[in-house]
Amino acid sequence: MIIRSWLFVPGDSEKKLKRARENEADALILDLEDSVSDDRQEMARSMVCDFLKANMDRSRKKLYVRCNPLDTELALADLAAVMPGLPDGICLPKVYSVKDVNTLCNYLSALEAREDIEQMSTKIFPVSTETAASVLTFHTYLDGVSDRLIGMTWGAEDLAAALGASDNRSPDGEYDDVYKQVRGLCLATCRAIGVQPIGALVTNFRDDKALEDDCLRDRKAGFIGKIAIHPSQPPIINKAFTPSKDEISHAVRVIELFEANPGVGTLGMDGKMLDMPHLKQARAILELSRHLADIE
Repeated sequence: MIIRSWLFVPGDSEKKLKRARENEADALILDLEDSVSDDRQEMARSMVCDFLKANMDRSRKKLYVRCNPLDTELALADLAAVMPGLPDGICLPKVYSVKDVNTLCNYLSALEAREDIEQMSTKIFPVSTETAASVLTFHTYLDGVSDRLIGMTWGAEDLAAALGASDNRSPDGEYDDVYKQVRGLCLATCRAIGVQPIGALVTNFRDDKALEDDCLRDRKAGFIGKIAIHPSQPPIINKAFTPSKDEISHAVRVIELFEANPGVGTLGMDGKMLDMPHLKQARAILELSRHLADIE
């Protein structure tokens, strides 16, 4: 399933969990990390597991859980507590390299066995750039990563803190160079290993125009979805990452043109030269639109 919008939901708020079930987000990330204080961890784990059990139909909306980082004593307790609810996947924060993803895979295999869950059915979705080391270890994903990995996103806020930065943007609002670099590395790594590249969140949830613009930049670059921090954001994200009627019409024309001229590698249309990459893009747009139509 292609997931356009991932909405973070505090795991210790019954009210927010209930509202999130009706949200337009393609996936919810039930959070046990940043939004839950240490003294509410046990309660949050129980609430998240109960929510998972009460919402077993995941055909329209996937339910993931963000556990605490693996290098804390909270992570294993998080996983053990929520796995009886059969989460669709685990969102892993504060990774250092592919080793963390593969370690989580081993933990999940043991817990799936304990709960009599189909092996490898629980997926992994890491926030890939929240530590300084992670910026330098994207290459490790090319050497062998668990098949549980379905996508990756990147994070600028925690990374700024890890780098000792006072801000992650320049005066004109654009990300500073290091954050542009990790954004590109995340995208390239996802495409190299065949998983879904997901764009970072926009923290100002009151600025719909900034969110829309950022979504369109991400989509143009090659991302297929985006993280949401507020319930108002998923509708904007979904629209931005859904092919428009004009895009679909153009894609159909490109495909028909090449099908009408078999064996020709370069053709002209509307005053522009088209070649095989344009045909590949057109087919990808049609495939995406059909997939999204099936899940709506």
